[in-house]
This record gives sequence, structure tokens and C-alpha cells, in this order.
Amino acid sequence: MLVANGFPTLRILAAFVLAVLVSERVPRAVALDSAPSATATGVVFVDANNNERFDEGERPLPGVRVSNGRDVVSTGADGRYRIPVDDDDILFVIKPRDHRTPLSNERLPRFHYIHKPNGSPPQRFAGVAPTGPLPASIDFPLYPSREPDAFRMVLFGDPQPRDQKEVHFIAQDVVHELIGIDAAFGVTLGDIVFDDLTVFDALTKTVALIGIPWYNVIGNHDTNQDAVDDRTSDETFERIFGPSYYSFDHGPVHFLVLDDIEWHVPGDGKKATYRGGLGGDQMTFIRNDLAGIPNDQLVVLMMHIPLVNVGDRQELYRLIEQRPFCISISGHTHTHEHHFIADDDGWKGKKPHHHIVNVTVSGSWWGGAPDDRGIPHTTMSDGGPNGYTILSFDGTRYELDYRAAGRGADYQIRIHAPSDLSVSESSATNVYANVFNGSVRSKVEMRVDDGAWLAMEKTAEADPHYQKLFDDEAALLATKVPTWRSAAKPGISTHLWKQTLPSDLAPGIHTIRVRTVDMHDRTFEAKRVVRIVEPSTAAQASP
Repeated sequence: MLVANGFPTLRILAAFVLAVLVSERVPRAVALDSAPSATATGVVFVDANNNERFDEGERPLPGVRVSNGRDVVSTGADGRYRIPVDDDDILFVIKPRDHRTPLSNERLPRFHYIHKPNGSPPQRFAGVAPTGPLPASIDFPLYPSREPDAFRMVLFGDPQPRDQKEVHFIAQDVVHELIGIDAAFGVTLGDIVFDDLTVFDALTKTVALIGIPWYNVIGNHDTNQDAVDDRTSDETFERIFGPSYYSFDHGPVHFLVLDDIEWHVPGDGKKATYRGGLGGDQMTFIRNDLAGIPNDQLVVLMMHIPLVNVGDRQELYRLIEQRPFCISISGHTHTHEHHFIADDDGWKGKKPHHHIVNVTVSGSWWGGAPDDRGIPHTTMSDGGPNGYTILSFDGTRYELDYRAAGRGADYQIRIHAPSDLSVSESSATNVYANVFNGSVRSKVEMRVDDGAWLAMEKTAEADPHYQKLFDDEAALLATKVPTWRSAAKPGISTHLWKQTLPSDLAPGIHTIRVRTVDMHDRTFEAKRVVRIVEPSTAAQASP
């Protein structure tokens, strides 16, 4: 039975007055300087009868960690924990290996308890209803579930639907091909929706069709943008998904989900906006969480804004740079990139930190001409197709696979070259290869027919294939009433290579082959056919 724990009236009044007086955004560390108002206790246990209640005879789990978003404590031999709480906390269990948490009907992990006695403040999108007094015991059920060293996860960057129509795009473009995938779980890396938080419901139901547990990271378009401070900007997200930052283990890997969206209210009449940052409370949690993770365990940080754009990242660097096995992943930019963070950004580790900016499901915000399904091509500004990634683990090893929506697993490179060109043009013609998952650690080569393999040069420019597509669509949109949204303007691609065609190609049909060896020593290939013609024929050839 739940027993109410009362809160001193003076403390509640003091907290209310403080909130009213503060006109500028208060950092999270400062907002919680007051002493916790109560102590929560409960049991972490094996829920043998699957009713999510701790019943007589069920086995308590010792040594399981529980957090309030700042402190991290472990359960004792009796499975019980004690932890301080204030009047706006979310308690959560840090899921240990070989266990799973309860799942909602939408396959959302339920590993938390929200303690907001007075509920969320009034905002455009509903937050948490008043939870009332602190229960006498906040118990967390877990279920045994074998987790091998080798497993896969699915990563979505920025699905970002504005409405039900775009939820349908996601269902037909991405979700349908993932239904039944052999993956342990999935994660959306923020911008789950596009400002209209009522769309959360339709999207979570759609993603649930994939059939695996699905975690979520908060993005800048997932916040309550009428919030008066950062602390109250996550209320709707919390109601649906739980804490905006948390951690869990799966197999031999420790995952840290971060909230790097700071809602900034200037207080001088200027418009409120977001910026990249973690804040004091979250940094305390990260520090306490990592203190319980062995140094030889792989740690994966997942966030929305890329790490290099987070204002207080140096403090985070100090916490992870001595770990030999640590990577991080984000979304946000609607590109696909591999960063290797080094001393030029203040990193002091022995080797650079690998940060992945993940391909987005929405590509360029569902822009571009629609295909025969009515779905925009939505190519990203770097020329990469929209899609998702699959991250595979085996112990401390990992491999990232790019999946272009609606394409096979072998579609990893797009070659750009004219279909027809004259003998004289061929020696001055560049062949471009957009290696979607390429990085500075990729090796890319080209050959024509059975000729020698030629090293391709990594180049920092817009993908010419996408530039032509964008220009053609822009010209078409300028002559008619637009029936679709323009795709993103082409930008510099971080995964583009080029090489000129050999000068001795004879007239006829030739096959261009491009191969790449990625950072994991895997090889991928692509082909394109071109025709070399005499000048008179080339002039008559269609473009």
C-alpha cells in the first residue's frame, strides 16, 4: 500500500517564490541547490508473475543501481535502495545486463517513476499530471533476459514528422523494412517530432511495429517551447518517455543517453531559444554513473546535438578521455559524418574520440520531389540518402552500417559521371564517389574496365549529383505552383571523393568501378556505365 509523505509548507512556498523571482534561465545545478525534501525507498526485484508489483516470494536483486538524476545508489542484499528526492524528480533504475524492464504497448521501456506532487506547469502541450505524495515504496520490476556479447541496435536520427502525413512517410519508407529485424533495441537520437508534440503518439505507435524495445533522446524540436526555463522544457517528453537523460547496460556495453538541449530564456525581451549544453545536475549524474563502470567496458554516449557543439563538453571530455573504449553518437545536422575529436578541440585522451553524426530518417525534412509512392526523395544536404544505421557490437568492438531507406544493404556508394562524353572530354572529366558512410579513415579507389586501381582524392565540396538534382527541382518549382517542399540546399559533403577518367579511353562502353575500405576493414563496391563517343556523336547524345 502507498503511504503519503507530506512536504513542509514553508519549503514549498520558498521554492515557489524562488521560481517566480528568477527571470533568467537557472542552470540545473543551481535550481536544485536546496536540500532534498524527502527520501525515496523501494525494491528492485525479479517480477516472476509479471504483474509489476513486488509480491511475497519474489526475488530482490542486490547491487542494482538507481538514480534520481544526480545521485547513483546501489540496492543492498535485500534489493532495497534509499535515495533523496525533491519535488520535481524522476527516479530510474539503471538496467543491468541480462535483464529487461517492462515495456509499454508502444515498446517504450518503463524503468522510471516520476515524482511531481504538483504536476507540470500549464503549457501548450500537456505535461505530467500531479503525482501526489511520495509513495512509501517505489519498486522497479526487472525480467531475466539473456544478452550475448554480440548484438545489434537500430539508430534513427531526426524522424521529425510535422503531422500524420509525414508519420505515414516514415512508416512506408523506413519502418516497414525493419519489422521483425534481429536487433536488441532501437534508439531515436532526438527530434522525434517537429515542434507539434501531439505527433508523439502516432509516431511511437508506428515505430512500435518494428517489434523491439525503443529508447528515445530528446531533441530541440521535442521541447516545450513555451517553457519559462530549461527545467520545465522537457515536461511533455517526460510524460511520454520518462527522464531526458539516463543510462542502461545491454550485453557488455554501457549506454548513456544525454539531454544536451538547454532551453535558454534571455529574460530581456529576446526570443527564447536552445543551445547545446548539459548542465550541472546532468554532469553530476554522468560522473556518478561512470564511477560505477569498469574502465575496460565500452561506453556509448547518445545525444541530439553533436558533441563538438555542446558548450560544456570540456568537462565531459575529462570524464571519458581516459577510457580506452568510448564512442558517441548524435543527430541534429541532417548529414552523416564521422568526427575524430582530438587536441584541437581540447581533447586530452591518448587517441581521438570517435563521434558519429547519424543519418536522418527525415533526410532534408521530408523535402524534394515525391516518388511513385508519394514520398519525397528527401536527400540530405551532403548528398546522402535518408535512412538509418545499424550499430553492431561484439565485446568492445563496434561497426556502423548505413542503410539508405528503401535500398538494399549493398547500396553504400553513388558514382557521379556523365553518361556520354567525347574522347577529348574524358581526360578532363571527374568521377565523383559519394561514400555515404565514409570518413577520413576510408580508402577509396576507382578503376575503369580492367585498368589499374587509382586512388581517389577526398574533396570538400558539394556533391555534384545532388547539386544537379536540387537545381533541376528549383527550376521546376519556379515555373509551377509548388506541390512539394524544396529539399535542403546542397552543402559541403564530408564523404565525397573524386578522380579524373584515364586519358586513353577508346570510344565505346566502359564500366567505372569504385571500391572503398572503411575504418573497420570492410570493402564495398559500386559500378557505373559510361559511353565514350566521337565528338560528332557526343553533340547529338542526350544529356
